Amino acid sequence: MTRLEGENLQLKQAVRSHAVVDQAIGVVLAVGQLTPDEGWDAVRAISQNTNIKLRHVAELIVDWARTGELPSEIRGELERQLRPDATPGGER
Repeated sequence: MTRLEGENLQLKQAVRSHAVVDQAIGVVLAVGQLTPDEGWDAVRAISQNTNIKLRHVAELIVDWARTGELPSEIRGELERQLRPDATPGGER
């Protein structure tokens, strides 16, 4: 029974994590006028280039949409990802 409870908890955490990542992609789509694939690439690249876990980056972006506050490291990388002269896949 304990094993099933642990698996249930892991599934709940995964669903919450997925939801916050989807919300962050939505914010990036709105701000950068990107396609969903480009939004995903941007959020993933921000995580990789800042060495911050994807879920935490997503939480920071969602909080930014509510508060207007975003750590400078994340803000700088987001601006880099949204530059029109950059290429897709993290080199936007």
